[in-house]
Amino acid sequence: MKKLIPAYIRVLVVFFAVFGAMEYFIDSGDQPAFIKYPMVSLFLFVFLFLLIAIEITVNAVDTITYQLLTDEQKNRLGEVNSVSFKESQWFKNLVIALTKSEPIENEGQLLLDHDYDGIKELDNNLPPWWVYLFYGCIIFAVVYLFRFEVMGGDNQEMELKKEMAQAKIEVAQYMKNAPDLMDEKTVTLLTSKVDLAAGKTIFMANCVACHRTDAGGQIGPNLTDDHWILGGGIKNVFHTITNGGRDGKGMIAWSKNGLKPKDIQHVASYVLSLQGSNPVNPKASEGEIWIDPSADKNKLKTDDVQKIKNN
Repeated sequence: MKKLIPAYIRVLVVFFAVFGAMEYFIDSGDQPAFIKYPMVSLFLFVFLFLLIAIEITVNAVDTITYQLLTDEQKNRLGEVNSVSFKESQWFKNLVIALTKSEPIENEGQLLLDHDYDGIKELDNNLPPWWVYLFYGCIIFAVVYLFRFEVMGGDNQEMELKKEMAQAKIEVAQYMKNAPDLMDEKTVTLLTSKVDLAAGKTIFMANCVACHRTDAGGQIGPNLTDDHWILGGGIKNVFHTITNGGRDGKGMIAWSKNGLKPKDIQHVASYVLSLQGSNPVNPKASEGEIWIDPSADKNKLKTDDVQKIKNN
């Protein structure tokens, strides 16, 4: 692979593969990850720089190795491996600019007087790419210090907490509006004609056998008065229809018999809309008068208070 693909193409392929993977796995909403999260951009920049440094190092090793070969060995390699040591001219210029390496012929001029058991030291300058990376690390450290210590930017723990808090809000909103995830805690009373008509259709198909078509009560209780066996209000009625009535008697659990939460919300809202409708020959009241605990007690109607006293 290395012999067939130039170094600059390998660098771009690897870089964009990593870039694409990060964009795929990092959930950044409607913005690219490298824009929403500046640290991702810095990582990609450092990663690209390291890729170039690795390719420069590999290319330098290949070049030195090739120069150390004898003429006979070079002839044996021929054209087959020549691509491994030859790159396009612009890439060669880039390597020279980033390494400032001296030709191996000038090795004698760079030797120092130091001698460690026959090991000698060359007086080479630091490669520019290494110096650039060093200065880049300093700049990164200054930016990091200013952002998080001076400006009080969110660290990873704080970002996680904020993301979790936002996720809880979104989940709660979804639970509130998702028909099949509704429960007695999130259900709301429906009042539009369309919703009540849908509730009436469900009531006529499933409830009239026990409550009559006018909800005056037969086997089941009267649903038009202000007395409730298991509590009134949308939340209690929704709970009763969903889970059924009293153990051993009463209504079945309709959640297990074909009605979805949205259907139960419709029929519960319809039932509550029948309050005070005065059906013909209604069944005697059962249960107790239910008053919404969230209602302002000071605003109770006089006749409601009188009913409570009489009971």
